[in-house]
Amino acid sequence: MGGNLAALAHENGWAGIVVHGCIRDSAEISSVPVGVKALNTSPRKSAKEGAGERDAPVSFARVEVSPGEYLYSDEDGIVIADRDLRHA
Repeated sequence: MGGNLAALAHENGWAGIVVHGCIRDSAEISSVPVGVKALNTSPRKSAKEGAGERDAPVSFARVEVSPGEYLYSDEDGIVIADRDLRHA
């Protein structure tokens, strides 16, 4: 993921992105008002291997995230909830 995808995420109203991998253009990404959590940074461009999926569960780090769940993040990590905790 790089700066262009972060800008596109902002244009589409996304609150944040979780990347199980590295991002590039981290300085550019930090200027976009979209939260980004990634394992690290890299100057290399990634290979594009397909269009991806939408509304599919993802699993990494022994955690599964399903469509409709909420992710909350700060500098220390990510919490996953089955409901909107902002209105709890």
